[in-house]
Amino acid sequence: MKILNLHAKALVDIQLPEIEIKKLPSKIGLVATIQHLDKIKEIQNQLPQSIIGGQVLGCNTKSAEKIINQVDAFLFIGSGQFHPIAIALKTKKPVFCWNPFTKESKEVEKKDIESYEKKNKASLTKFLSSNKIGILVSTKPGQYNMDKALKLKKENKRNKEYYIFQFDTLNPIELENFPFIECWVNTACPRIADEKVNIINIQDLPEF
Repeated sequence: MKILNLHAKALVDIQLPEIEIKKLPSKIGLVATIQHLDKIKEIQNQLPQSIIGGQVLGCNTKSAEKIINQVDAFLFIGSGQFHPIAIALKTKKPVFCWNPFTKESKEVEKKDIESYEKKNKASLTKFLSSNKIGILVSTKPGQYNMDKALKLKKENKRNKEYYIFQFDTLNPIELENFPFIECWVNTACPRIADEKVNIINIQDLPEF
């Protein structure tokens, strides 16, 4: 199947109001979701001592990690909590968020991180106590991880029964059609596991 990738740029002003600039540390790393990446230089012009990290994904925060020793905090430009929480977990540094659409700002709070970690711990406990495990594999480009699914099933370090489920678009409700599955391991976008204790991301398993 041929794939055409289009860079969809957000047509919105991303510059920070002066009142928001005053809240930020001077040595700050700039990261953004892809739709704002082409304008990130505008933010750097407002914050002369800032350093551009680049694009960040919930499952990939390397753009933040590569500049971790050069900054005191990070500014995430985009929407939602998923990406900034991932940055905070990986870097252990303060993360400020600026949503260009709503013009709202906030700092990732300790309680947000603790809540995320608590949910992950509950998901891991569910996995460890389950015997029949379903492995979710997406066919979407950039999310296809059949090799990881096969590795988990083949090595079977915890003596469980593994079943691989491949899909293009996942409707979580459809998982209820397989009641014999006690817990699911997600190999695709980490957001699939959000708020669902019986789904754990494969990278959160001890063997990965």
